[in-house]
Amino acid sequence: MNLTVTGTPLLEWSGDGLAIGLFEGAELSSDVAALDQKLSGAIAELIADAEFKGKSGSTASTRIAGSPIRKLLLVGLGKPEAFNGEALRRSGAAVAKLAKRERCKTLGVSLPLCNDDAATTTQAIVEGIELGLYKDVRFKSEPDENGKIDAIELLGLAGQEAAIEKARQICSGVFLARELVAAPANYVTPVTMAETALAIANEHGLEIQILEKEDCEKLGMGAFLGVAQASDLPPKFIHITYKPQGTPRKKVAIIGKGLTFDSGGLNIKGAGSGIEMMKTDMGGAGATFGAVKAIAQLKPDVEVHFISAVTENMISGRAIHPGDILTASNGKTIEINNTDAEGRLTLADALVYTEKLGVDAIVDLATLTGACVIALGDNIAGLWSPNDELADQLLKASEQSGEKLWRMPMEEKYFESMKSGIADMKNTGARAGGAISAALFLKQYVKETPWAHLDVAGPVWTDKENGYNGAGATGYGVRLLVDWVLS
Repeated sequence: MNLTVTGTPLLEWSGDGLAIGLFEGAELSSDVAALDQKLSGAIAELIADAEFKGKSGSTASTRIAGSPIRKLLLVGLGKPEAFNGEALRRSGAAVAKLAKRERCKTLGVSLPLCNDDAATTTQAIVEGIELGLYKDVRFKSEPDENGKIDAIELLGLAGQEAAIEKARQICSGVFLARELVAAPANYVTPVTMAETALAIANEHGLEIQILEKEDCEKLGMGAFLGVAQASDLPPKFIHITYKPQGTPRKKVAIIGKGLTFDSGGLNIKGAGSGIEMMKTDMGGAGATFGAVKAIAQLKPDVEVHFISAVTENMISGRAIHPGDILTASNGKTIEINNTDAEGRLTLADALVYTEKLGVDAIVDLATLTGACVIALGDNIAGLWSPNDELADQLLKASEQSGEKLWRMPMEEKYFESMKSGIADMKNTGARAGGAISAALFLKQYVKETPWAHLDVAGPVWTDKENGYNGAGATGYGVRLLVDWVLS
């Protein structure tokens, strides 16, 4: 699809479909009013006939006979005071989907500036269009290609080609994350994850180190290897490094939980547990890999380390038993009271490894707990951090990217339920506050480096279409991480 910006006035544009954004309760702008007059009142007629109120995400369309514009499309922008980049993304997605249904080969899009910033406006619209039109058809024998749009022009945004390129680079990372998370566990394995990481590193000239089981044994990664020991597939500890030209302004690390499938181990997930969706348990690693791809193209002046301890949590004669004791790479011992709380074990060794790199900050992403989904639902990820500055940075990146976060408490008292009589700690605590105690468990493996934990169990997947996210994997976290690194 050819996506361009143009200075062509609204009154002079011609093509298959023209999409115009309208605010809720607002009068038509002078340009739109003039176009309405030129089209013999077609805009006002469509607003009346469709009872179009301008509510956010609402759309309406009509065919116009005898006009250089074949179809007129309207999209609601919501209330003017609530208008922001996220509203633009959702509007971009809405008009692109409508144009596809209306079989518009060419589409002109006229949406207002956000904060008088043409670059961020362009980027947000393009992100919405690209993410909204994405469809994963890899496993379809006969994918539906109907309604393909050949060209989209963004009106009134001439000169913003760089913003289009930036948006597409970021979206390429989101697409990778979506494809990794959506693919079943017989396609995405620890081995194929390592192959994917190697391909990204080779394509963009990045440093990469893949630690095999023997390497992890030498580093004392007993927690990670304890999870991995029941699988027939070898674990892979993946470390990709992006280094900018010149001296980096900062050095940061991103860790993604990489369970390519989680059976629950000997505490096996029962009927109705959604075990078939445990292919998504590498959502943190998917976002991490997606962020690698985007950041390698954007080339910020920040050194970034991307790390994932990748394995399966399976059942066999080699599986860890409830009651076993594992020793992490920092020497801390862990009594396993639930083999289905395995992600935190892999992250423990990943955090110890990462802190030794001497970075300025660490952020981990993990589909860690169902408790976080109960607390925050499917659209919001939980944020835990003992460092206010890092937490504020991530919340700001969340606001910019539209990927929602909510800071949660680190209630130290809850760690008492994880105390063990025979080891340093158990791997799970009380059911109440389970997402908090999981974060407190991870905190034991970071000594001094500013660190934040994101529990993304809810927003990595959606069962039904939601804005620019189609049903399925959302690629959550990529845009958030990119915004954090760039800022």
